[in-house]
Amino acid sequence: MLTATCHCGAVRVDVPRRPRSLTDCNCSICRRYGTLWAYYKAATVRVHGAPGSTNRYAWGDKTIGFVRCSTCGCITHWEPVRRQAGSRVGVNARNFEPGALGPVRVRRLDGASTWQYLD
Repeated sequence: MLTATCHCGAVRVDVPRRPRSLTDCNCSICRRYGTLWAYYKAATVRVHGAPGSTNRYAWGDKTIGFVRCSTCGCITHWEPVRRQAGSRVGVNARNFEPGALGPVRVRRLDGASTWQYLD
């Protein structure tokens, strides 16, 4: 089990293992958030926080919602607006303690134009 936390600690995200790779996306929202995404099956991710501890923002086709701590503002993860079997969640790996990740490959995704990995 690996845990990511927002800056103030009000929101915790538990995942089952270290990420196999991280995605650095340059789409209009990810580049502004400065996130690195680790992907997991939605059924394996647990988000902990008091009621009202998070806000969700969905834009464009509104298929995913970006979730942030309502106190410190850190983006903790994104999740599908409508979960289905096989859905996945993107966890912001910048919220893990750096030593917890170990060596992990960072892949660059051209989300601004081609939606292709650049490596």
